[in-house]
Amino acid sequence: MTSLPSEVDVAIIGAGAAGLGAAHALENSDLSVIALEARDRVGGRGHTIMAAPDITFDLGCGWLHSADENSFVPIAERLHFEIDRTRPPWREQAVNGAFPLHERTDFLAALDTFYDRAEDAADEARRTGRDAAANQYLEPGNRWNPMIDAISTYINGAELDRVSILDMDAYEDTEINWRVRRGYGALIAAYGATCPLALNCEVTLIDHSGQRLRIETSRGTLTAGKVIVTIPTNLIADESIRFHPALPAKLDAARGLPLGLADKVMLALDEPQLLPSDGSLRGATMRTDMGTYHLRPFGQPCIEGFFGGRFAQALEDAGDGALAAQSIDEIAGFLGNDYRRKLKPLAESRWAHDPFARGSYSHALPGHAGARAVLAAPVDGRLFFAGEATSPGFFSTAHGARDSGERAAGEVLEARAKN
Repeated sequence: MTSLPSEVDVAIIGAGAAGLGAAHALENSDLSVIALEARDRVGGRGHTIMAAPDITFDLGCGWLHSADENSFVPIAERLHFEIDRTRPPWREQAVNGAFPLHERTDFLAALDTFYDRAEDAADEARRTGRDAAANQYLEPGNRWNPMIDAISTYINGAELDRVSILDMDAYEDTEINWRVRRGYGALIAAYGATCPLALNCEVTLIDHSGQRLRIETSRGTLTAGKVIVTIPTNLIADESIRFHPALPAKLDAARGLPLGLADKVMLALDEPQLLPSDGSLRGATMRTDMGTYHLRPFGQPCIEGFFGGRFAQALEDAGDGALAAQSIDEIAGFLGNDYRRKLKPLAESRWAHDPFARGSYSHALPGHAGARAVLAAPVDGRLFFAGEATSPGFFSTAHGARDSGERAAGEVLEARAKN
């Protein structure tokens, strides 16, 4: 851990994927740089743990989304991280009893029809300038609507009534999704290993009233010529870091881009050979309050569960172990009560209760699709903003965050060249 300097040319607030992307982009400049990170580790919402000696668990981001355009793919190759190109199991069902094939086919057809309708609605919203909530484009009375809403909680971290139709349509997805065998969080940590860091350094104030910016932290005060802010939108909106003078446009933008919630739970599995490797398990529950399950990821002896939106929030609020208990109840309901003795809780994420995240990834509220550009805009050639919420098309992803940090670093260099 780097000691805290009294002054630097560029201070980066946060050492998640965005902060590390910015630090790497500045490493060959002649600028002095430091990333100030409140946690005792890098990676932010990308974090890999060993849930058991033989089970790797990504508590946060786990998939290289849009892998053919994902900037972490060449980084993984350069750092010798094995990439698994196995097709994800999301649209498939390995255990048919819980969700019969004819029902799955009907559900997927309803889901695809909704996406087609939403795309048409977004085109109309762009023409008219009138954004709307995505749930308005569900087919009235369709029996699959609650489960389509559940899918939104996994993708957006929120139900469709809280999602802008324009923002949903702006998301770029090449539908190629790979994984990092040693963990996406482990890859991000390795990427940050050479960056200049001050850990356990929580920033509370950025004073940009003077010629140099003054930054108050839990480890002392320093000054910087320029600052790149990469913290999650919920922290900006809650004014966990205060700006002086105030930046009301940034606060408004952050409040229009709240972090939704997606949580994971890892369960050890006895007799894993009874279930397929890299399979999917989901029931025809006809409700939004439901989990979805990845069976034996990478062939490991475990089941990984996913919960999102208001249901994930309720489970977090219920306390430690609630995600695991809900998962075991659902899985036993799908596969038989005998699975209660085969499943053992190992670990779970609680991103809403994480003080340095307060959520998982951003979505734009209806009417706030333009907030991403507002949040990303530099202030006075000295304050710059990055993070997944500032990405125009790859928001909610680690590579979108990393790329935004690189973009902000480029803005720093451009502003410097003008001085």
